[in-house]
Amino acid sequence: MSFESQRFDLLLLADMIAPNSRVLDIGCGDGRLLKLLTKNKNIDARGLELDQTGVNACVADGLSVMQGNADVDLAYYPDNAFDYVILSKTIQATQRPDLVLKEMLRIGKHAIVSFPNFGQWRVISSLAFKSQMPVTKNLEYTWYETPNVHFCTITDFRILCHDLDIKILDTVILNKRGQKLKLPAWMGMNNLFGDQAIFLLSKK
Repeated sequence: MSFESQRFDLLLLADMIAPNSRVLDIGCGDGRLLKLLTKNKNIDARGLELDQTGVNACVADGLSVMQGNADVDLAYYPDNAFDYVILSKTIQATQRPDLVLKEMLRIGKHAIVSFPNFGQWRVISSLAFKSQMPVTKNLEYTWYETPNVHFCTITDFRILCHDLDIKILDTVILNKRGQKLKLPAWMGMNNLFGDQAIFLLSKK
């Protein structure tokens, strides 16, 4: 299976980023997104990763990545240091998502956040009919081993952005296959059927 078919969400996320930008990828893992952006967008790519194994993999590939924690280490970056600050499938693992979002938009002109949708109907069904925490493609850990501490829905995230006075510039909702969901946004359809979401944000 090709990289593109495995992580189509990364291609969609990369489409939101202008060429020749300064980018910080928080929770960059093994650096797949940074490599994609460096190759196709000619960006100044930096990464922050908690796991030392991920840091080592990035450095071995020639990427500029430091070990760090999104909850505490973003405070060391200066204001407007980046054009885009990315948090891909990581916000639900932070201790204070609201404070992390504020820091992202302090150090970056734009923020891009993606996360699995806890309001998706399969998740709701697992809780309602099995009385069990769900295990899905995007929520792949059992409840006792998961790094996720703050599950949220697409609706929850929109409300948080409103409360923090954050402007939503673009939204992409994906189905369970990682493809764009083509459903109307009204009546909670995206929240009910969307498997994950990508938001492009800025300060108002």
